[in-house]
Amino acid sequence: MGIKRSLVLFFSSYGCFLLAQEKAIDTVYVFDNQMSRVKLFHPVKTIPAEEVEKNSTNLSELLRFQSQVYIKENGRGAVSSPSFRGTTAQQTAFVWNGININSNFLGQGDINNIAAFGYDQIGIKAGGGSVIYGSGAIGGSIHLNNTLDFNKGFHGALFSEVASFNTYNNFVKGSYSNDKFSFKVSGNYSVSENNYEVDDMKFINTNGRYYNTTFNVGASYKIADDHKISWQSQFFDSSQHYPVYEDTAIKTKYETQSVRSLLAWDWNKTKFSNSFKAAYTEENFQYFGSLDLPKSSGGTGKNYILKNDFNYFLNSKWNINVIGEFQVNKGEGYQSGIRNVSRNVGSIAGLLRYFATKDLRFEGGIKKDFVEDVNSPVMYSVSGKWNAVKWYDVSFNVSKNFRYPSFNDIYYEPGGNKDLKPETSTQADMTHEFKIGAFRLTLSPYYMGATNLIAWLPTAMGYWQAFNISKTESYGLESQLSFNKQFGSHKFKANVGYYYTRSIDKETQKQRPYVPMHRGVANIDYEYGFLKFFAQGQLNGLTYTDADEHRMTAIDPYFILNAGISATVLKKYTLGLKVNNITDTYYKTVAFYPLPKRNYSIYAAINF
Repeated sequence: MGIKRSLVLFFSSYGCFLLAQEKAIDTVYVFDNQMSRVKLFHPVKTIPAEEVEKNSTNLSELLRFQSQVYIKENGRGAVSSPSFRGTTAQQTAFVWNGININSNFLGQGDINNIAAFGYDQIGIKAGGGSVIYGSGAIGGSIHLNNTLDFNKGFHGALFSEVASFNTYNNFVKGSYSNDKFSFKVSGNYSVSENNYEVDDMKFINTNGRYYNTTFNVGASYKIADDHKISWQSQFFDSSQHYPVYEDTAIKTKYETQSVRSLLAWDWNKTKFSNSFKAAYTEENFQYFGSLDLPKSSGGTGKNYILKNDFNYFLNSKWNINVIGEFQVNKGEGYQSGIRNVSRNVGSIAGLLRYFATKDLRFEGGIKKDFVEDVNSPVMYSVSGKWNAVKWYDVSFNVSKNFRYPSFNDIYYEPGGNKDLKPETSTQADMTHEFKIGAFRLTLSPYYMGATNLIAWLPTAMGYWQAFNISKTESYGLESQLSFNKQFGSHKFKANVGYYYTRSIDKETQKQRPYVPMHRGVANIDYEYGFLKFFAQGQLNGLTYTDADEHRMTAIDPYFILNAGISATVLKKYTLGLKVNNITDTYYKTVAFYPLPKRNYSIYAAINF
């Protein structure tokens, strides 16, 4: 796989605003410098690295049990796609260290072909974010972030897990830093025969084997107190065998390799910050219509990205942020009719923030994208947050967002359509946060209208073609209640989330396929001394699998319960046991592809 690198201009502040003044964080370098600003106005669910061990099978499982994202998975470890607030997978942006990494070809990210380990934190942001994070950030965005510490010395960690269905999962990480230099490296290898059985439908996950390997490396050097140069790269290799229902059926598989690399130069002063970044991303994939034959289709996509972020405080109340970006997107398909296509994409965005008081702030943003051969709309966002009283905060967000057509949508032969318009949406939400003692309640009603949705439909010529057809309307409520308290040596943490989603096709007035109206998740953690216990549950309501709301083909409601216990000795050595789907429930997220019933894993971890 050829790896090319280019230079990036990126102006960044990786501080936070406090009393309307910027403070640079000296001990931690954050590659996604915009995230601290986003959190000033938008709720962001943060999953720290240590929480990944609870749902270590893959990123799909992690998001399913620890976020509001609905995951549609074609069997454990197979093709998997996310959905925020009733939107599609293409309307979800995957953001790696501030860089949008959705596929050039599909316009989305396959969750099970994105590593779960190797990030310092994973952020989940619901609602539109195209002004900052670009195409696809309509329903929400998933942020895969790395950080680099200074003055921390040497640290290392090892995680090794053995689980049901001949599953093995290993992760190792090491880091070193002093006052000038920081370096971090990690690697993960996961493999599974994945041959689980589901007696309820006499199903055996034949040919379900998968493996993936990830390598991450990052470094940062302080040229001076206010200048840093930094580098972060990720290399990923994966293979998925697609399940078959009969031993005599032809067995297929899908392989993918990806490279992501970015270089940054950051300059931070009291009143302004600049970040100068360059990034290169590459995706390669191959589909094998038979395990015994050469690939039957595939492709290579490459992106060269320059991003420039300038942030300036006029005074203690007014802040200006200008973001410029330029990309060259390239793609070449195999057996798809996509031959050496290239697209230039540029954008300019401006954000103005006003800190009226220490408890009241506003933000307005506007952005224009210049996409070759695509007429892109002007995007905007308006946000505000008010800390009304000690126990109550309220915030609002209104925005226009978009997604431009992918390479497959335009160039695939037959079926690509060069006359497609970008998908656009207008949305509004309001978040109410109540804090009483150790309890915190968050209520977020929302509304979203989308037009020009791209769909592939059968034609009279005998093939499928991409068209702008759908108009949709989504509205609902995201709510979460959390509790965090320590009673002497007993530490207790719990959160419960309930999500109501009504997403309808405006022509038929019916619920869209694979959008459950009711969902809920719950997580409980208890710690005493060297012992830790966790339990997590997921409740999923009735889910239609077609556009006509046929009850006979719908996925029935289900409840899944997981639990685990671990013991840590000498603050370094941990041994744990996890039981997934304790109640042995039969369930699926996609028709015909059940997920595993009760299964187990044991793991050991060392931190030093």
